Amino acid sequence: MPKKIRWGILSTAQISKQIIRAAKDSANCEIVAVSSRHKSTADSWARQHDIPRAFQSYDEMLKCSDMIDAIYNPLPNSLHAEWTIKALKAGFPVLCEKPFTINAAQALEVAGVAAETGLHVSEAYMYRHHPLYDQVLSAIYEDKAIGNLCSIHSQFTFMMDNPEEVSGSATLGGGSLLDVGCYCVHASRMISRSEPQKVFAFENRRSGVDTSMFGLLEFPSGIKASFESSIGNFERHRLEITGTTGSIVIDDPWIPGNTATGFNIFRSDQKGEHFVVKGVNTYQLEIEEFADVVMGIKKPRWPVEDAVNNMKVIDALSASASKGKAVKL
Repeated sequence: MPKKIRWGILSTAQISKQIIRAAKDSANCEIVAVSSRHKSTADSWARQHDIPRAFQSYDEMLKCSDMIDAIYNPLPNSLHAEWTIKALKAGFPVLCEKPFTINAAQALEVAGVAAETGLHVSEAYMYRHHPLYDQVLSAIYEDKAIGNLCSIHSQFTFMMDNPEEVSGSATLGGGSLLDVGCYCVHASRMISRSEPQKVFAFENRRSGVDTSMFGLLEFPSGIKASFESSIGNFERHRLEITGTTGSIVIDDPWIPGNTATGFNIFRSDQKGEHFVVKGVNTYQLEIEEFADVVMGIKKPRWPVEDAVNNMKVIDALSASASKGKAVKL
């Protein structure tokens, strides 16, 4: 394997700029190709971002295994499964943007192809790579800083500026749950270290997508998680983890980023603490860890089964909101 993983990017989605910037500071990654449905767009991006090769179609790029080692897939949600599968079948490991697919059936199909090919595929939740979460999980499970874990409450909301965006399109797999609620679901599973057994959800719908969702997750241990996601109200980012003797509140749970961030621990004995965690480029950590897995240096912390399980919970929440009753997993 090469010392650096050479990445090809499917499409010129805006989120790709984060990956391009991350790769420029990376010791084991470089961007070598970008593709678009339009040659002029691909050429423009290649010039703008100093990418050596531009392709006028996704298929064309997937034929170049001699110059590309891995694929980053930031296409619209409705195309995630199709092109991740095509990339895997072409011989490339894939880092696919969240949400992994638009439903669990697609996620299982992707996982099946990954198993057949023996190639690594992962969902791009960059937030989980921030060392903040290692410290939070250590505080919960090793230090017992808040006693026994009881509940998790999260919010990820914003006001969508343009209804034509992917997040507002039913055709492209939009909606608040798939766009931002998926973070809340994932964090609840990661923090509880388990899978929910039952969910319940309410939603507001407009133009074929859920503009807001309020969800409840019940875990076998008795831990409960609640969340609010929205693409139609004021922007709020919050994550609170409550135990028998205290709670942890994370200042910036979803986009911790390059500036110092932190979390607060509040306790019943009034001896609260504030922890500061230095800023990091979570996109850089994400692609570097992916590269290490591809090169056999590390084992994946989040194998494809994690993405499948997240989609199963998302499906159940959608079903619950539609049926107006709790859904068991």
